[in-house]
Amino acid sequence: MIALGIDCGTQSLKTVALDGESGRLLASASRSYGLLDGLPSGHLEQDPQHWWTALQETVTEVLAALGGRKKEVCGLGVSGQQHGFVPLDANYEVIRPAKLWCDTSTVVQCDEIRAALGGRESVIGLTGNDILPGFTAPKILWLKQNEPQNFAKLAHVALPHDFLNLRLTGTLRMEYGDASGTALLDVRQRRWCDEICAAIDDALLDKLPVVGSSCQPCGSLRPDLAAAWGLGEVVVSAGGGDNMMAALGTGNIRPGAVTASLGTSGTIFACSEQPVVDPAGEIAAFCSSNDLWLPLLCTMNVTAVTESFRGLFAWDHARMDREIAAVPAGADGLLLLPYMQGERTPNLPHGCGVLHGMASSNITPAHLARAAMEGVTLGMAYGLRRMETLGVRPDVIRLTGGGSKSAVWRQMCADVFGYPVVGLAHAEGAALGAAIQALAACDLRRPLAEWCDRCAPLDEDSRLAPRSTEVYPALLARMNELRSRVFAD
Repeated sequence: MIALGIDCGTQSLKTVALDGESGRLLASASRSYGLLDGLPSGHLEQDPQHWWTALQETVTEVLAALGGRKKEVCGLGVSGQQHGFVPLDANYEVIRPAKLWCDTSTVVQCDEIRAALGGRESVIGLTGNDILPGFTAPKILWLKQNEPQNFAKLAHVALPHDFLNLRLTGTLRMEYGDASGTALLDVRQRRWCDEICAAIDDALLDKLPVVGSSCQPCGSLRPDLAAAWGLGEVVVSAGGGDNMMAALGTGNIRPGAVTASLGTSGTIFACSEQPVVDPAGEIAAFCSSNDLWLPLLCTMNVTAVTESFRGLFAWDHARMDREIAAVPAGADGLLLLPYMQGERTPNLPHGCGVLHGMASSNITPAHLARAAMEGVTLGMAYGLRRMETLGVRPDVIRLTGGGSKSAVWRQMCADVFGYPVVGLAHAEGAALGAAIQALAACDLRRPLAEWCDRCAPLDEDSRLAPRSTEVYPALLARMNELRSRVFAD
């Protein structure tokens, strides 16, 4: 039994094939795509057709690699970048490009929705989450106010993974996990919030898909696609947001488990049997892909920052690790506030990068690289400390994402976070989680937890403990103070 897992990210789409019996990845393929050019600052958009083209190409490539075994493909799951707004007309055609999770052009709309509902405390009381620029809800109001001709065509609201599921099955639905990232869902009751919808538009509730269990499949692969790909009947699972799928792909489905993802953005998320609502709205109170809850922090600047510095010096990853390892913790006083694209946690949509503590002794490529890696890791630690106040205290943190491949970065995470860390045997994260969900949808005799245990094992050789150091707590305090001074209201 083989399942395909598809991860539609910000920079590329990847498809993997997972053997359900052995837990091995059999094949993978990816396609890159970019953002739309020429948009104003803060506007970040993509053409959903690029995702669909990349999906078809990578699925075709993976099936070719499977050869005769492609007949064993029984299921397919889709992970998608969260929060993206895909507006569809009455014929389910895309009206305009999708505004992405990293689009920060909707600050005004966030303020307007909050004001209409009595402020941040009232909004969190209704849904469990604040209204933030990255979320979907303000993007819908932005469309209404800035492109009324397109808003008039709006008949269906979709998220990126919903759009791909629609193309695969002909069915548009949302599941609890990804839906909770719209800021339109009451995460405690798992239902659309009438008040939030009405604050945006009286008819919005009718344009939202049916929302249901993340454990219920979306449907079956369209017969024409199955025939074109040489497949039999294939179940398409519910799919979900990339963080929810990464939870499955890292085995994070039991209370107490915590995962940190070092990707373009940075996330730390846990599994909880009850909603974890932050009164300050900094930690997202999301639902999970196994019908529990996924308290989550998100920072917008992780490998996007470290890769910029690596490119500045034209190093490969091995060289960057060596250079960083040669500089002591704290980079001899050099500190980076890494808010190159603004920031979500803390909420600084108009933030910018700040390099502080420069001296003739620490303005070297190695010091700059270390300050970059430390800055983004400390940015995640800010949110982790907030999660601790809400009762989330991990025994060990599972690391995933591209940054987790670096032993230097893994040790830095252990030191900065203050907890042991461990990597995964598979680094695919969200794509693997989508494939695991698809396997569970194909074979209901085995619980999802059993599939995760089999297909998402830990890499014990990568386990690292925090080293005794007082550098990073002091450095985090310095970062917090500097941020409050630079970005004071």
